[in-house]
Amino acid sequence: MAISEPPEILGSMATVASSSHSDSDLNLLSIRRRTSTTAAARAPDPDDSGNGEAVDNRDRVESANLMSNVAANANEMPSNSDIIFTYRPSVPAHRRIKESPLSSGAIFKQSHAGLFNLCIVVLVAVNSRLIIENLMKYGWLIRSGFWFSSRSLSDWPLFMCCLTLPIFPLAAFVVEKLVQRNYISEPVVVFLHAIISTIAVLYPVIVILRCDSAFLSGVALMLFACIVWLKLVSYAHTNNDMRALAKSAEKGDMDHLYDVSFKSLAYFMVAPTLCYQQSYPRTPAVRKSWVVRQFIKLIVFTGLMGFIIEQYINPIVRNSQHPLKGNLLYAIERVLKLSVPNLYVWLCMFYCFFHLWLNILAELLRFGDREFYKDWWNAKTVEEYWRMWNMPVHKWMARHIYFPCLRNGIPKGVAIVIAFLVSAVFHELCIAVPCHVFKLWAFIGIMFQVPLVLISNYLQTKFRSSMVGNMIFWFIFSILGQPMCVLLYYHDLMNRKGKAD
Repeated sequence: MAISEPPEILGSMATVASSSHSDSDLNLLSIRRRTSTTAAARAPDPDDSGNGEAVDNRDRVESANLMSNVAANANEMPSNSDIIFTYRPSVPAHRRIKESPLSSGAIFKQSHAGLFNLCIVVLVAVNSRLIIENLMKYGWLIRSGFWFSSRSLSDWPLFMCCLTLPIFPLAAFVVEKLVQRNYISEPVVVFLHAIISTIAVLYPVIVILRCDSAFLSGVALMLFACIVWLKLVSYAHTNNDMRALAKSAEKGDMDHLYDVSFKSLAYFMVAPTLCYQQSYPRTPAVRKSWVVRQFIKLIVFTGLMGFIIEQYINPIVRNSQHPLKGNLLYAIERVLKLSVPNLYVWLCMFYCFFHLWLNILAELLRFGDREFYKDWWNAKTVEEYWRMWNMPVHKWMARHIYFPCLRNGIPKGVAIVIAFLVSAVFHELCIAVPCHVFKLWAFIGIMFQVPLVLISNYLQTKFRSSMVGNMIFWFIFSILGQPMCVLLYYHDLMNRKGKAD
């Protein structure tokens, strides 16, 4: 209670409380002040013990004066008399309409740093117990050859294939030089670029399928090949558009609009972007100490990701049945048990690649635009997630697929389906080819996003609450979708190896 506080605390509380009085309260005190002043003027003797009303009126006058002058004297410490008169029982305690901090209308207007800290403490405590329980039950499961094994030496064809991929950007540069000098026509340019980009992605596929390589090596090569393909398409499409602009402009501006430079192509091929342009925003210098710190973080989180995979995900997957061929309740239990470590690996992967690695690469190249992702964790619909999760791919899709489709009269819905179709094909290539399993699980999973976009948009419109859509998004991606995909591909891979043996 305020009465038991020391005078210094009461003084500060009085200042804050009095500064938040409403206009009606101050008007009421002003009326009391005028009334009490008149009564005090009529009083013959303020010290008369029988005239208690005059003393009370003077108290009210002093209280009103304090309330009216508190804004001007906010930095001054009130006296003891001010404290006594301000906290009279007649001073209103409720002056404004307010909501509870956790109500739906005010929950996002408050700071929840304490609850966030509590969640971190609980996560650390719970996961520490799970780590200890796992070590007591299974022991140390990290294999000695996790980082490097003799099998890695057998992946040299994949390594050589990776080293030869820069041939295709060089071929695309030669094509652009030829068309710049008017040696070949526009249809020939389109045909040559189509051949170059197609071979750039089919060549690694053939190498991986002919070699029994490690899964991680195959995934790395396919990711690199897909990135090269996306860059080649952007390079060809952008140059084609610049030639069209140059032809429509005056002759003096043609060289400025369309300039084929090997330096710009080389920078584009290593820069953390998929959209080609002749110049990019650049930072003034490289922060070497910052790069070292990010590399250390990259090593730590990569090791953490490997530890979770080897110590938790692999035992769960090995001890599970095929999710589509066993008991339904058992499959649900396996998916839920796999969802937590899978979520940790997914978040570590996002942090390592999109935040650490791309920022390291951008810093070394002084690449200025580092919006590699947005706040996708706040996505209210599936459509918002795909717009914010992977900004390099999203910008490429919007620039080279979605808007070109709209410009050619294709409806918006069909353009979205085409964009998801391209994404589904490359997801399938990056997972199915290294696994040597073509069951189209990744393709189906990406194409299933199309109805999910419609459903999540409908639910968001119906409930008009960001929390509902955000929880649906987290459930679909973290709890259901990814663990199910891991189980499906693992069992298909094991069945393939069993048949081969």
